[in-house]
Amino acid sequence: MAKATFAAGCFWGVEAAFRQLKGVTSTTVGYIGGTLRDPTYHDVCTGRTGHAEAVQVEYDPSQVSYDDLLRVFWENHDPTTLNRQGPDVGTQYRSATFYHTPEQEAAAKASKDALAKSGRFKRPIVTEIQPAPEFWQAEDYHQQYLEKRGQTHCHL
Repeated sequence: MAKATFAAGCFWGVEAAFRQLKGVTSTTVGYIGGTLRDPTYHDVCTGRTGHAEAVQVEYDPSQVSYDDLLRVFWENHDPTTLNRQGPDVGTQYRSATFYHTPEQEAAAKASKDALAKSGRFKRPIVTEIQPAPEFWQAEDYHQQYLEKRGQTHCHL
């Protein structure tokens, strides 16, 4: 199994998108990239901890590639809006990939560059590509939030 971590706005919809991929064995929503140890949702929502809402994906590379995960990441948010996705505003909603291996770093950078050159977006892509720091699992009620409610995506 391999691990990948993505931040693309509200983690509920991002998690649901990854869970639909064959080869994804588990997903966990949580917080990454901040200064506070073991933050809560309330802490992160203040915007003062520096964390992003993120999804950690465990996957079987023989069934789904990291490039496939990147495709889902790019397709499920707007990577040109700084610290914002839809009505959600704040650094906790930033666009970022957190790599776990040098191969993931190279793939994320190549994917971002290709998307920037594709002309799909009129504005520059602001997605951060960083090494994965400690990931803090969100509270249980956030895990598979949309599935628990019979939804497949956020209704914002």
